[in-house]
Amino acid sequence: MRYFLECAFKGTAYHGWQKQPDAASVQERLEEALTLLLGETTEITGAGRTDAGVHAHQMYAHFDAAEELDCQDLVHRLNRFLPEDIVVKSIWKLHDEAHARFDATARAYRYRIVQKKDPFESEWAHRVHLPLDVEAMNKAASLLLGQRDFQCFSKSKTDVKTYICDLRQAEWKREGDILVFSIEADRFLRNMVRAVVGTLLEVGFHKKSPESVLEILEAKDRSQAGVSVPAKGLSLVSIRYPYSDQLR
Repeated sequence: MRYFLECAFKGTAYHGWQKQPDAASVQERLEEALTLLLGETTEITGAGRTDAGVHAHQMYAHFDAAEELDCQDLVHRLNRFLPEDIVVKSIWKLHDEAHARFDATARAYRYRIVQKKDPFESEWAHRVHLPLDVEAMNKAASLLLGQRDFQCFSKSKTDVKTYICDLRQAEWKREGDILVFSIEADRFLRNMVRAVVGTLLEVGFHKKSPESVLEILEAKDRSQAGVSVPAKGLSLVSIRYPYSDQLR
């Protein structure tokens, strides 16, 4: 029987979502907890990867169990066992072909920037000292929308078959003292959001023109784009599925 699990985590202490040798990951912590509580080796498949230090307000994963589970009780027991920086919100039983990664139709991230020292944001936002031209940044962001080849914003030496992503939202807004970049697409490449933000910041510093992002896209060369911004400002905020109404 297949189950979907919704969780959230603070990524500061982890080398990303995906399990890896000799490094703490969110997937590993969840698998350890499920294996202990279910009494059988349990592997989970996440909706995607996150980089080391990236947070998630919403992440989905699926796992299989041999017997019918009391989902509410399992959520309660998992949260008693898991560390404070990981929480399981809900668990649902779905059809056996449901897949947390391949069935996802949209993913959304937010990147947070502060422009003055704030100790309460030090682990959640990237501090930028220089003034930013937000209007120019939004103009550049709008040029990224639609189905495009985003190889220039991808980490090199990845095993993806295509760099085409359908970018549906890319927008900067101020929320009080925080400058927030919201971005949504059907899929994202490794390091893509942090590279996009780094490039848009160069537009905001007037080091690049808004129109230069089109030349960067055409070049398909990672060295032409801006540097990747720190992971701590990035959060995965939502994932959508054709059956999202069942995940409530």
